[in-house]
Amino acid sequence: MMSGHACGSLRHACAALAVLASIGAGTAAAQQISPAETLLFETEHLARVRVPATLVYAFRKESNVEPGFKDEVRLELAKVNGKLNATLHFLTGVHKQDIPALEEAHGNPVLLGFLEHDIAEMKRLTGGSTAYFRKRIRMALAEGAQVSLQPITYQGKTVQAQAVRIQPYLNDPMHARFEKYLRKTYTFILSEQVPGSLYQLHSSLGKPETVRTGTQPADAPVIDETLTLISVTPKQP
Repeated sequence: MMSGHACGSLRHACAALAVLASIGAGTAAAQQISPAETLLFETEHLARVRVPATLVYAFRKESNVEPGFKDEVRLELAKVNGKLNATLHFLTGVHKQDIPALEEAHGNPVLLGFLEHDIAEMKRLTGGSTAYFRKRIRMALAEGAQVSLQPITYQGKTVQAQAVRIQPYLNDPMHARFEKYLRKTYTFILSEQVPGSLYQLHSSLGKPETVRTGTQPADAPVIDETLTLISVTPKQP
């Protein structure tokens, strides 16, 4: 679980996203913050973005549980009274998720929008509790996250990035209830060389290619969701 310092920073970063504030809640101040928590929740992701600016992320879902789709997420940034305001448009049409604007943003709210979306989807598909899914993600980031270096290609250039990977349900004592989702993996890819720091967010259950080939067993769910930064306006230096 997160330290009190991490908890306070996360609550500040997502003050208008009260539902997700609990991801960092209720921990001892003396507990050490994990590298994954620091990277995701204790970093000024937006510090290097020249505002006003709009960051656009491409969203893709592939699944054998229900129809997949493609959409987009837009993050609009502006300075108002000396503070960095962030307005997040998470998906569109029937998939649209209403998220309040942040009057003072530090961390990239696209991450929080992605987590809120995922938690809501897990609840819808399994009937489980949102509090349960938040707790598993929180514990995985604090205790079991893998952080590694990897190169990425952004705007035609190869830059260095860090990848955070977690499997929140793998060692879950309550896994029998969510057996089909046991190996669900989350990957968060971040780089200081990318505007807004977040390059890609990915949740994966099963192998996406089996959705197209039909080789996955009928009772094994395959759900693959990816959010990737594709453009920034105006172009950042």
